[in-house]
Amino acid sequence: MGKITIIGLGAGNLNQLPLGIYRFVTQQSEIFVRTVDHPVVTELQQEGVTFEGYDWIYEEEETFERVYERIVADLTTRSQTKDITYAVPGHPVVAEQTTVMLRNLAAKGEVNVQILGGQSFLDDLFQSIGVDPVEGFLFLDGTQLSAQAFTLRQHVVISQLYSRFVAADVKLTLMERYADDHLVTIISDAGLPTETKDTVPLFELDHEEKFHNRTSLYVPPIKEQSGRYHLLDTLQEIVATLRAPGGCPWDRKQTHATLKQYLLEESHEFLAAVDEEDSEEMAKELGDVLLQIMLHAQIAEEEGTFTLQEVISNVSEKMVRRHPHVFGGETANTVEEVMKSWHEIKAEEVQDAKHESLLDVVPKGLANLMQAYDLQKKAAKVGFDWGDVAGAVGKFQEEWDEWLQAHHSYEQESTPEHKAHAIEEFGDVLFTLINVARLAKVYPEEAMHVANEKFRRRFGDMEQLAEANGEALDQLSFEKLEQYWQQAKRKETLN
Repeated sequence: MGKITIIGLGAGNLNQLPLGIYRFVTQQSEIFVRTVDHPVVTELQQEGVTFEGYDWIYEEEETFERVYERIVADLTTRSQTKDITYAVPGHPVVAEQTTVMLRNLAAKGEVNVQILGGQSFLDDLFQSIGVDPVEGFLFLDGTQLSAQAFTLRQHVVISQLYSRFVAADVKLTLMERYADDHLVTIISDAGLPTETKDTVPLFELDHEEKFHNRTSLYVPPIKEQSGRYHLLDTLQEIVATLRAPGGCPWDRKQTHATLKQYLLEESHEFLAAVDEEDSEEMAKELGDVLLQIMLHAQIAEEEGTFTLQEVISNVSEKMVRRHPHVFGGETANTVEEVMKSWHEIKAEEVQDAKHESLLDVVPKGLANLMQAYDLQKKAAKVGFDWGDVAGAVGKFQEEWDEWLQAHHSYEQESTPEHKAHAIEEFGDVLFTLINVARLAKVYPEEAMHVANEKFRRRFGDMEQLAEANGEALDQLSFEKLEQYWQQAKRKETLN
C-alpha cells in the first residue's frame, strides 16, 4: 500500500506558500489537486509542476457529498500501488471534507495518510475584517449549516460559499436566528490583490452573483440584548439579573414554595388559550410558563441543588430512553404499540426507583383534583377498584349521607372538631365523585373546566340581561337572580 500525502496550497498566491511546502511540491512529478482553480496552481504550473485536477467530477455530480466521495475513492485506488500527493486549497485540516474522509479510512487501515502544512485562509480573513480570533468565533461550513449552531454572541465565519445557490441557503438559515437587516460581510480572495469585501444586510446576501470557491462570509455578533430576546440563554441571563443583588426586590424574595401558585396559574391560563384555539395567546402564556421554569431553575442554581442544564439533560435523556422505536432499534407502528412500550419502560423506572409505595409515583404537588384521579388509577392497577360506575355511585351516595350527618352535627355544635370532620367527609364525597368520573371515562379536570366556562358564560349573560333592564345584580333578590339565570340558560339553548 502506498501513501497519500496531503498538502495545503494556502489561501493566496505563491508568495504566501510556506517554504517547506514549496520545496516538497517542486520535487513531485505529479500532484492530484481537488481543483485547479487556484492561483498557486497556475503559478506552479508555470514552474513546471504537473497537476491533475478533479474539477471534472464537480461537473458530473449534483452534490458536494458525491464529489468528495468520488475524489476519495479515486485517491484510495491510486494509492494502493504507489505513493501519491494530493493538494487542497488552504490548510489540509481546515474546512476540508476530503481530508476528514481520508483520515477516517486511515483509522480503519484502508489507506496510509500523511498530512503536511499549508496556510489557512483564516489568517488573511481575520486580518481583512479586523477581528482578533481570541475573542472567540464559530467556523462553519456553508454547505452543512444548521440554525442551532449559532450562539449570536460570537464572531461567525462561514466558508464554502461556492455559489449564489449556497448563499441563498445560508441566508435562509441565518434568518432563523438573526434579524433580516443584520449586517454581514462577503469576503472573496482574502489576502490576495484581487480581494473584495462587501458588507450588506443579511436579506441581500444572495442578490448578486459574486461567489466562488474562495468566498467566505463573516457574521458579526449581536451585542445588544434586545437582538437576542428569542434565545433561551438570554432569558436565563434576564432571570439571573432579576435575582441578582440590585435586581428586582420581588423576584429576589421568591422561593420554590412561593412560586408554586404562579406556575399553576400560568399553566391554567395556557390551557385556557388552548381551549380558545388562540395561537397568539398560547405563545404568550407558554412564555409565562417558561418564565416560571426559569425562575425555579435559577433559584436552584443559587442554592446549589440543580441547574437548568440538568433539567434539560434529564428530560432529553428520558425522551430518548422512552422512545426506543425512534432513537433505538425497536419498532412501534401504532399509537397503541407506542403507549405499551412507554408504560413498560416507565414501570421499569418505577421499579428501579424503589418507591416504598405504589402511590409514591403520584406527585403530591399536583392539583388535588388531578392527584385524586391519578391516585385512583394507580390503586386500580392492583385491583383496588369498584370496577364499574354503579359500584362507585353507590359509594358516592354512602359518602354523601355521611357528609350530611357531619354537616348537621356541625350546624348543631360549631366546634373546630365538628368543622374538621365535616371537611373530611366532604373530601370523601369529592374523592368518590372523581372515582365515578374515572370509571365513566370522564376526565374530572376537563369536566370542571367545562363547568367553569359555562358558569362564566351564563353569568355574563345574566349581567347583560340585568343591565338591559337598568338593574344591577347586587341589588336583586335571589328569586330575581334565578329568573335571569333561567333566561341565560334558555338563550344558550337557542343559540
